[in-house]
Amino acid sequence: MKEITANMAGNVWKILVNVGDEVKSEQEVIILESMKMEIPIESEGDGKINEIKIKEGDFVNEGDVLITFE
Repeated sequence: MKEITANMAGNVWKILVNVGDEVKSEQEVIILESMKMEIPIESEGDGKINEIKIKEGDFVNEGDVLITFE
């Protein structure tokens, strides 16, 4: 199982995928908001979304697991 993690601390502004969606490498899956900037988080490989561990509005820290996929 692969994981998508936060590359910086911030608020989850928008989740762009749902459980069961197929994603491609470098596809934007989440947008974080930090210091009034929008930071896209991309998939690091192809796969199918298994679990979304956060919801919009949550605060995440750098390294937190956001999504698992296979």
